[in-house]
Amino acid sequence: MSDSNTRTRERATEEETERSDEREGLDCPECGGQLINDSEHGETVCQDCGLVVEEDAVDRGPEWRAFDSAEKDQKSRVGAPTTNMMHDKGLSTNIDWRDKDAYGNSLGSRQRAKMQRLRKWNERFRTRDSKERNLKQALGEIDRMASALGLPENVRETASVIYRRALDENLLPGRSIEGVATSAVYAAARQAGVPRSLDEIADVSRVEKSEIARTYRYVVRELGLEVKPADPESYVPRFASALGLSDEAENRARQLLRNAKEKGVHSGKSPVGLAAAAVYAAALLTNEKTTQAAVSDVADISEVTIRNRYHELLEAEQDLPV
Repeated sequence: MSDSNTRTRERATEEETERSDEREGLDCPECGGQLINDSEHGETVCQDCGLVVEEDAVDRGPEWRAFDSAEKDQKSRVGAPTTNMMHDKGLSTNIDWRDKDAYGNSLGSRQRAKMQRLRKWNERFRTRDSKERNLKQALGEIDRMASALGLPENVRETASVIYRRALDENLLPGRSIEGVATSAVYAAARQAGVPRSLDEIADVSRVEKSEIARTYRYVVRELGLEVKPADPESYVPRFASALGLSDEAENRARQLLRNAKEKGVHSGKSPVGLAAAAVYAAALLTNEKTTQAAVSDVADISEVTIRNRYHELLEAEQDLPV
């Protein structure tokens, strides 16, 4: 019982001492005046006599000002967000390749050699096992192909997630890293509604078209991906932009494709071929100059296919009731 009372008295004494220290900290030790913080100069000074009690204080707040919550959130810096487009999700350290210090001055020979060793060991630590090396190579391929195809960042992120799932599901044995990475890009583009034709994908890939198609079907089946059939209308804006056609021609091409869907002409046809033919037909209907050869180059499809689909689209429109 006495021990309990003793501990209680000691705790009360400590709290009283802390409160007295806080009171002393708020008073000037010379005149007893009130102390204020000068954040501009990093000093604590007496308001009455001007005595500098503390200097070189550390400002733990941000160096920017925000006037509303939206601006505060925008200016807040808490590091780069994690991303699936990097094998370590962006959480590792990057050592700059330039041998310069924080002030832009060149490093000495010993420092350069030291930084080179650090870069080498940092690279080794970032890829500690075969799975991480595999992932690093594949994500680099995905980024390269997506850049060549002009795909947005959300498609790259989706393709990276698809490849990670394929790696976790052990779908890689017996298939090349490039093949699975290419099929992931193809599937992600179709899921995002910005599809690229298999020929366009094969042009930027390091594997054959037949292997891409085979691997794509396998990955979609094993991972249970929901990939809708490509809509011919999704190709129209890209083709029209590449050919320099007007908005009127683009809208006319869309209308031709909608008419073809109503008549069922699109069934079993290549969406790229239908889109190319619709763009060519729309250009002629709106009196804009273009050729089958130009459309063939942009869509990467033969002129024979364009001519065949072109006639089918016009027949479908003529058959519709007025």
